Amino acid sequence: MSIVRAPQTCSLQAAPVHKTLVFRACSFRTSGRAVVPIEQRDAASRMSVVLFAKGGKGGKGGKAETAVKEEKGGKVAAGGIDVQKIAADAKKDADERMRKCLNVVAEGFNTIRTGRANPAILDKIMVDYFGAPTPLKQMGAVTVPDAQTLMIAPFDRSTLRDIERAIQESDIGINPNNDGERIRLVMPPMTQERRKELAKQVSKMTEDGKVAVRNVRKDAMKKAEKVELPKDDKKALEDDIQKLTDSYVKKLDDMSKTKTDEVMKL
Repeated sequence: MSIVRAPQTCSLQAAPVHKTLVFRACSFRTSGRAVVPIEQRDAASRMSVVLFAKGGKGGKGGKAETAVKEEKGGKVAAGGIDVQKIAADAKKDADERMRKCLNVVAEGFNTIRTGRANPAILDKIMVDYFGAPTPLKQMGAVTVPDAQTLMIAPFDRSTLRDIERAIQESDIGINPNNDGERIRLVMPPMTQERRKELAKQVSKMTEDGKVAVRNVRKDAMKKAEKVELPKDDKKALEDDIQKLTDSYVKKLDDMSKTKTDEVMKL
């Protein structure tokens, strides 16, 4: 007798496979420190991870305090500080402030009489105009008819006496001549003693300018100290600011020599 087995059927069905797989961010601990996926970190954090993975300073692991890397064409210090931008801004600010110091000294030099007619000697003279101190050059037109004479034509003729009084009370050392319509200032010949006094004024203005420039340098150095720059970059910035200071001090010395020669020239 033969036995015929009935064919067996399998009732198992394959589970459906989802086309979209979702991976959730996970964390794991290494030596007690949690590390999250690098994709979720910002630029500064990624840099810290790389530094730690490479062993940081000395290759033994830890934070490299003066670590610097190149990112997007600029030099960036640990913590996301743009070293090049900070240095450029600091030098630009110092340069602008030192240039202002130079301009102040130059304006002061213009007010020193040298024996030749120069309208700039009137810049600091203030006229009492209806109780309000007003710059003389706003009260009238100043012209130079010849090398030894200044002419002042007031916009308001009634202010002639006020302008004359202001000139007499100033320290320019010139006696005004009022003809009822205009005021004439004739540059008197200066004595050697007077020239020496003016040369001393030039020297004092120059020294005041140098002090102002050095104060700008000192302030720039203090600002640099407040930023955590790498040691080498901080030293480079200080050297650049010192060179800038030296250049402006030299410009002041050159200006002083030129003005002194002009004052002492007979």
